[in-house]
Amino acid sequence: MELEQIEGVGKATAERLRKAGIANVETLAVTPARELKEKAEYKDLESALRIVEAARAALGSNFVTAWEHWQMTQKRMRCTTGSRALNNLLGGGIETQAITELVGQYASGKTQLCLMLCVTAHLKPENGGFGGSVLIFDTEGTFSSERVHQIASQNGLNPEEILHNIIISRVYTSDHQMFLLDNAFEKCAEEKVKLVIVDSVISHFRGEFLGRETLAERQQKLNLYMHKLLRLAEILNLAVVVTNQAQSDPTPQYGSQMADRPAGGNILAHACNTRVWLKRGKEGKRVARVFDSPCLPEGECVFRITEKGIEDVEDEESIRIKQKPEKQQQEEKPITH
Repeated sequence: MELEQIEGVGKATAERLRKAGIANVETLAVTPARELKEKAEYKDLESALRIVEAARAALGSNFVTAWEHWQMTQKRMRCTTGSRALNNLLGGGIETQAITELVGQYASGKTQLCLMLCVTAHLKPENGGFGGSVLIFDTEGTFSSERVHQIASQNGLNPEEILHNIIISRVYTSDHQMFLLDNAFEKCAEEKVKLVIVDSVISHFRGEFLGRETLAERQQKLNLYMHKLLRLAEILNLAVVVTNQAQSDPTPQYGSQMADRPAGGNILAHACNTRVWLKRGKEGKRVARVFDSPCLPEGECVFRITEKGIEDVEDEESIRIKQKPEKQQQEEKPITH
């Protein structure tokens, strides 16, 4: 549905909304009226609220049955990570309509996994991918086109084609990060983006908001950012993967196995659907552990980072799930083309 089809939205208003990063009715319907007033420069809050309510009315009822909700969840897609063990741990791979968080110390494999997903997301759905483009918000300058080229080549894929379908946005400040996300709704729709990666989500927020006196402001801004990411994932049925830094816990509990904790506090904890802790293992291996998810059992797996990207460790038990899922996931296919 076009913006002009909404009651009270003419050609000039629609153009103003698009310039504000609101490209379709679905985005308008979930945009807070206060935010719309500021971005689209409405004179008062009531005018902005009327437009938002008109968009919601155009889309139908705000209430659905559980059966209708279940049908919507069946539209979710999953993308392979390149490792069967990691796919099984994640219930089949990285899913759309959700935010997956990768937490870990430096060199734990977060960025390497993201670069692997840049390749696998390009695969057709029947081969374990999304069959779409990738948008990366690079906040730390860690994206490597050379590494993506290597992974694609090693897996027998066309690296030039894959690189053409990866959109990179270098982020320099938290304000820049917010601005780019506002414009991502239209960009993702235009470019048929099925995977959005933020590497890392917390870097600029931690660097700019220093001291306890700025903590409340930082968390409020981060909360707004994460909710926009979730709206983007749900509206366009795409997957969002964010990497997060680990910070030392100054007061670890007695007997705790984890001396570190994810940065961002409860804001990131509540916003992310699946949270995965990555850490370095012995002999160049990596260990992934699901430590927070509403639908996945707690468990961990082992994988390896090679020239081909993310691969299984064949010489040992690669996955250990502490709570057996209700039904076994189907065995994942390896990367094919």
